[in-house]
Amino acid sequence: MIVRLIAGCSNYLNHLIAAVGAAVVLSACATPAPAPSATPVASPSGMSPSERASFELDRKAIMAMAGDYRVRFDFTETVSFLKDYRVKEPSRSGGYEVVRVIEDRGDFISLQHILVVEAGEEKFPIKHWRQDWRYEPESVLIFIGGNAWENRVIPEAERAGKWSQTVYQVEDSPRYGALGAWDHSNGISAWTPPAELRPLPRREATTRDDYYGVLAMNRHAITWDGWVHEQDNSKLALIDGQQRVIAREQGVNTYRHYADFDENVALDYWNATKDFWAAVRAEWTAFETPGTTFGLTVKGEPEPIYTPLLELADKIQSGETTTDAAVIEAKKVIAQFTTRDVGTLEQRLAKDVAER
Repeated sequence: MIVRLIAGCSNYLNHLIAAVGAAVVLSACATPAPAPSATPVASPSGMSPSERASFELDRKAIMAMAGDYRVRFDFTETVSFLKDYRVKEPSRSGGYEVVRVIEDRGDFISLQHILVVEAGEEKFPIKHWRQDWRYEPESVLIFIGGNAWENRVIPEAERAGKWSQTVYQVEDSPRYGALGAWDHSNGISAWTPPAELRPLPRREATTRDDYYGVLAMNRHAITWDGWVHEQDNSKLALIDGQQRVIAREQGVNTYRHYADFDENVALDYWNATKDFWAAVRAEWTAFETPGTTFGLTVKGEPEPIYTPLLELADKIQSGETTTDAAVIEAKKVIAQFTTRDVGTLEQRLAKDVAER
């Protein structure tokens, strides 16, 4: 049951809590929150002193997102752009979340989230989303609608001094990406990319079919007590072959430091399964060749992918299977539901409607 509940992401935690009767939702990863390092990590060569200083400030801001948090998610539709469309009721949810660094190569930082649901005396670990940060990337994985992505090549002049953020789903398939620069002026460290397309938020993916994606601006800013993810979202539909914004939405996700919980359940899960998930990440990364596209043959929420992968991880932790055996099965699942033949957006969305 818990595996299937993973369809609810952080903005959908209230439904997850209701479904399992949980008293509290927590999150943790295997390693402790990183402390600021006195020794700078390796940085790209050829930097001027000012570029190196800026690079280190950027890294400090990204690393500051690792920690233990009380999280609140607030989304409010603000305006309708269709005559017959009425803005929806605001969405409010929250929980507790811990973010950890699982890889740091200097110009690449990977942050992983893992949830723990407590239902009475029972406790369940749930692997959550992941965000990867890359400095001056050769390409960025951009969502192009209909469960397909483009590995967009970034010209050298355009990527100079910038970081990409790529967000991945619970089974490490991609979700969305963008390229932007960190700014550290006026006492605030903030990363603000141009708006890029993003899949339907999970809080609406299972309840709405009147739009196919979100043109989203995602700002991440470090605060005195954590960090905040601000969103300016335009909801897109394909109407009579034309792309239309049907409504706009403002989102504010706040992460405030909080650490009053037992994270052993998540620690045990991650320690038992991290090698499996590293192999799964590598399998997905193979699709990220610059200048290419790929997609999922599953429409909407990719339950046929995340369910077996999460179940394999559970079996590793329980001792029912080995990591090597689980990786073989995971590769079969990924191969079954991925394709390089993505077609057009119209074709992908038409197929989505036909399969509902």
